[in-house]
Amino acid sequence: MVLAELGQRITHALASMSQAGPVDEAALDSCLKEIATALLQADVNVIMVANLRKNVKNRVNVEQMGQGLNKQRVIEKAVFEELCSMLDSGVEPKTLELKKGKPNVVMFVGLQGAGKTTTCTKYAYWHKKKGFKPAMVCADTFRAGAFDQLKQNATKAQIPFYGSYQDTDPASIAAAGVERFKAEKRDLIIVDTSGRHKQEESLFEEMRQVAAAVQPDHVIFVMDGSIGQAAFDQAKAFHDTVDVGQVVLTKLDGHAKGGGALSAVAATRSPITFIGTGEHMHEFEDFETKKFVARLLGRGDWGGFVDKVKDVLPDEAAQEELLNKITKGEFTLRIMYEQFANIMKMGPMSQVMSMIPGFSNAIMQPGQEKESQARLKKFMCIMDSMTSKELDSTSIKLIGEESRIERWARGSGSSVFEVQSMLEEYKRLAKLFNTALKGMKLPKNMKGDMRGGNMQQNIAQMSRMLPPQMLKMMGGPGAIQNLMKQMEGRM
Repeated sequence: MVLAELGQRITHALASMSQAGPVDEAALDSCLKEIATALLQADVNVIMVANLRKNVKNRVNVEQMGQGLNKQRVIEKAVFEELCSMLDSGVEPKTLELKKGKPNVVMFVGLQGAGKTTTCTKYAYWHKKKGFKPAMVCADTFRAGAFDQLKQNATKAQIPFYGSYQDTDPASIAAAGVERFKAEKRDLIIVDTSGRHKQEESLFEEMRQVAAAVQPDHVIFVMDGSIGQAAFDQAKAFHDTVDVGQVVLTKLDGHAKGGGALSAVAATRSPITFIGTGEHMHEFEDFETKKFVARLLGRGDWGGFVDKVKDVLPDEAAQEELLNKITKGEFTLRIMYEQFANIMKMGPMSQVMSMIPGFSNAIMQPGQEKESQARLKKFMCIMDSMTSKELDSTSIKLIGEESRIERWARGSGSSVFEVQSMLEEYKRLAKLFNTALKGMKLPKNMKGDMRGGNMQQNIAQMSRMLPPQMLKMMGGPGAIQNLMKQMEGRM
C-alpha cells in the first residue's frame, strides 16, 4: 500500500528528532519540514499542509517545556492529533442501522471507473462475514458488460444476484430486484447503479429515479482514490446533489495520491467509512480516522487485529479443544495446517502486521509477502499428501522417516528439501507453542474470566516467550494485557 510509504516517512521524521541531538526549535522545524514534504508529495492540499505545520507549532513550544517532559512524545502527540483532524470530516456517518432479519436497501453511486461494482461485492462479502444475508441488484444498464461483471463477482462470493439483459430501465430493474430479495428474506440488498465518465445531469437524474423506485435506507458514494486533490470537487458535487450518507475510497493500494484524496473528501464534510486496498475480495477495510492514523504511524490497531483473528477462528467449542491440546503439548501437523489456513484467510500479511503496534508494512515488503504466502501454500500442499495418522501424530521419529518424506515429496510435486523445510518449521512452531502455552491457566470457557491471577500469570509467560526486541516493539507487557482485554471484550 503506497500510503504506507507516507507513514514511514512521517515516522522517520519524528524518530530523527531525538537522534539528531537535543529536541529544540530547529529540530522541530526540520521534522515538520520533512512531514510537510511527505504530505505534499502524497498530493495533500498545500493550504492544509501549511495549517498542520502552523497548528503543531502553536501547540508545542519547545523552549518553554519543562525539563521533565518528553519533548518528542509531546510533538508526536500533536502531529498525530493534527493528522487525525486533517482526515476527519467532523460529521458522523448517517446511521445505517443494518439490522439482521430486516431488509436494508443500500444504493451505490459514483462515476464510471471508480470500482463501484467491485466495491458492491466487497461490501456484501464484508457484511456476509458479519452474519448478514446480502444480495446484489444490477441497475446499471449504461455500461456494456456491467451485469456480467456483477454476476461473476457475486458468484465468486456466493451471493445471490439479480439483473436483466432485456429490460433497459434501471429503475424498474432495481425495483424488481429489491422486491424479489425482500420476499426471500434477504436483510442486506445492494443496488449497483450506472456510472458516467463525468458528472452530468443525466447521471444525477437516473440516480434520483432509481432512488425513488427502491427507497434506499442509505446511499453510498464510491470514489477513485487515485485522483488525489481532485476528489474535493467530485465529492462536493455528489454531496450537494445526492443524499450521500457515506463515501468509500477505492484504489488506495497503488497510488501516491491516496493521502490527498482522503484529506480532500474529509474537507467536504463527507464521512469516509470504508477504503479499498486492493483488487481481492478481502482487501476492504472499515475506516476510522484515529485507527487509520495510528496504523499509518506504526502504532497498530489491536481492535482491528482482534476482529480479523475472530473472523477466522472456529466456534467456541473448537477453540477450547484446540487450546487444550496445545497446553498439553499436542501440537500436530494438522493443527499447523489449520493455523496456516487461518492466516491465509486473514488477508495480506502486511495489512495484518500493520495492526500490531511497533510493526509496519516496512517489515514485510510486497515481494516478501508473496514469497511468504507461496511458502505457506507449498507447505499446505505437502501436508495434503499425508495420511490422517501422520497429520495427527506428535512423534518426531514417525514423521521424520526417510520413506515418508520421499512419499510426501512425490505426492505433492515437491523436492525432499522442501519437505524437510516444512518439517523444520513444524518443529520450530511446536517448540514455540509448547513453551508459550503449556501450563497456561485457561478459563473454563472462552468467555471466562481472564482477569486477576490468571491474566497476570499468562501475560508473564507470554512476555518471557517473546524475543525482548519484539516485546519492546509491541509496547511491552502492557500491550499484551491490552490485547487480552480486547479479546475478552470481543469474544
